[in-house]
Amino acid sequence: MRMPILFLVIALPGIVNINGINPISLAHAQSSKTKESSKSTSARKKIIITQNDKQVGFKDSLPSKSRRGSGLAPALIDRDDDNEFISDSAGNPDYRIQRGCIRRSLNESSLPANIGYENAELSEFFKNQTKGFFSKMRGSCIPYALALGKRNRFESLSIMNGPVHDEKSEILTFTPSSVGNFLVQQDNLKDEFQRYSEIEMPLRDVLYDQKKLGDKLPVELIWELNSLIKQIYPEENNSLENTNSVVRIIVDFGDRERWAQIWAVEIVDPNSKDVFASAFWVDRGDIPGGFYTANGDAIERSFWTNPLSYRRISRGVGNVPVTKKRAPSKTNAASATAPTPTTQRYRAHMGIDYAAPIGTPVFSVANGKVVHLGFSGAFGNLIILEHPGNYRTYYAHLSSYNVDLELGNEVRRGFEIGYVGTTGRSTGPHLHFELRKDGVYVDPYNPSMQLDLWSMRDSESGQLTKALLLLGSITNE
Repeated sequence: MRMPILFLVIALPGIVNINGINPISLAHAQSSKTKESSKSTSARKKIIITQNDKQVGFKDSLPSKSRRGSGLAPALIDRDDDNEFISDSAGNPDYRIQRGCIRRSLNESSLPANIGYENAELSEFFKNQTKGFFSKMRGSCIPYALALGKRNRFESLSIMNGPVHDEKSEILTFTPSSVGNFLVQQDNLKDEFQRYSEIEMPLRDVLYDQKKLGDKLPVELIWELNSLIKQIYPEENNSLENTNSVVRIIVDFGDRERWAQIWAVEIVDPNSKDVFASAFWVDRGDIPGGFYTANGDAIERSFWTNPLSYRRISRGVGNVPVTKKRAPSKTNAASATAPTPTTQRYRAHMGIDYAAPIGTPVFSVANGKVVHLGFSGAFGNLIILEHPGNYRTYYAHLSSYNVDLELGNEVRRGFEIGYVGTTGRSTGPHLHFELRKDGVYVDPYNPSMQLDLWSMRDSESGQLTKALLLLGSITNE
């Protein structure tokens, strides 16, 4: 079972309450439960997040206090809006998501049909599995997220017992079974409040002044957040950074056993509560996890081609000219004084070269293990990271490495592993980057290349629809 979300009330600047709930009234509401559970007592302790410039992207490093989540009592989202909203992906016809908060009625067990999806088998299964669920409803509408695939194929449906996130929140997620029927998973948030925090920060700071983020997020998450926002930032609203728009983040600060992780990001108007863009993390065991938009669009490809904050592609995959001098003929004395003839040959250039000044930080594009760290011929100073799913990434021509990095370390995406240089067979300062699958180079910029890293697999749709309800804002069109 996936770990549900903890919504927190924190007194630090930039870490805010959800939907403006008064923390005093919340504390009063929770105080009556103090004797019932010692966990609720510890849940109200205030967290202090301190500045920490040193990265802690190693799994065997001790977590600093700034990385740890808090145990604050959850804030409530209690909006009884009846208006339904729908978010369809016109750019992805093979996968689309419909979201909303449908008004409660006497035929709640017919919800799939009520939201426009007619399927007799699913409707019957849904009725049987929700007989006691709707008796726990709170509020006047039922939040839902429905995902459909090619030819209107059912992918997943998640529903929640009201537009409220607290210890009584429950969510049911329906997915198709491999044997032809359906599966249902129930998640209860009662004991899962120690893990997730909600943070808000100005959009302009995320885009242009990352130094201001260091007292709110672990260092290794800042590169990831900046890269993520640049991908989902709506171009038609390119003046949002000049407004008071904020970035709302749901984050797990991690511990000794798990990485710090951003689970949801939204660009929000704090006054109207309009959500301009959003993305949600889908965790996977056999391959690295990935971010998807609320429409189900995959945006992971860009992460796997973005090892620098500053970058300019100077050369991609192709043939590189190599000029080779040809020795003069010994039988012809006159040729000894003639210009030395040359032969133009070509060698394959496998990889992407990013031109950047010497010393520019280089980041790991995904969680992985250091399997090579040192000089390697034409590559110069080289780091190779191994990732789940038989993937490897190469970072070559480095001027130096992160002094804390060692062979065998497990590093998190966004960790600063080295610095741009011009070592090895290099004509100037740049980073040579490669992505390999099973030892074979793949061109991540080839539009026809589609790796399992970048696409939504059938078994993962339920994670996304559940995340939309648990982590996303409840808004109206």
